[in-house]
Amino acid sequence: MLKEPAPSAPHECADCPIRHRAVCARCESDELELLDQIKYYRSFEAGQTLIWSGDHMDFVGSVVTGIATLTQTMEDGRTQMVGLLLPSDFVGRPGRDSAAYDVVATTNIVMCCFRKKPFEEMMVRTPHIAQRLLEMTLDELDAAREWMLVLGRKTAREKIASLIAIIARRDAALNMVGMRGPLTVDLPLTREAMADYLGLTLETVSRQVSALKKDGVIALEGKRRVTIADFNRLLDEAGDDSDGGLLA
Repeated sequence: MLKEPAPSAPHECADCPIRHRAVCARCESDELELLDQIKYYRSFEAGQTLIWSGDHMDFVGSVVTGIATLTQTMEDGRTQMVGLLLPSDFVGRPGRDSAAYDVVATTNIVMCCFRKKPFEEMMVRTPHIAQRLLEMTLDELDAAREWMLVLGRKTAREKIASLIAIIARRDAALNMVGMRGPLTVDLPLTREAMADYLGLTLETVSRQVSALKKDGVIALEGKRRVTIADFNRLLDEAGDDSDGGLLA
């Protein structure tokens, strides 16, 4: 089996694919220079644990490329996937010393990391960073509340369609393309991981993905590559509408 090639880090902030969505999105050139002094890149292979729950964290940062999962482990050893980290998502919490969740790379990942103490000091001196981090935190809270609806009230078909819609929206936002016309995205999760995340069985996930394909809502190339001909139809299947729905 061919090994997935390791992603490379951007050399300059201007070349960064998440520049317009990351915590530095509102920074001026002088602020970017200050961030550059405390910045470094880290790469992780698929399956590697980035952070263990309870670990002391000496950095914060953003996912540049790749996908990771947030997982919580109960005292009896049971685990639950509680979130996804997509490109531009922020990892770590200023003011908190330890990690709350295990963070595991689903694909190969590149992270743009900042040394934690200097970053916290910059937040005090640089309102652009603090404001953007607040916006991202509130977006994350809204998304978590919406996800409670997905898990608690939606059917299996709606759950699958909702997850595909979330990934498609984020991919379109990162590439700054509209939602009109066919959209093609690569699903970052295996069917097993989708089942874990959505609280479904593997058989149910496979059956519902096949049903969405049969009904023409999506087209599949292999197991991961999905083409969405009409995004509004996907939203209908997710139980959302084009004016609202899940945040990406």
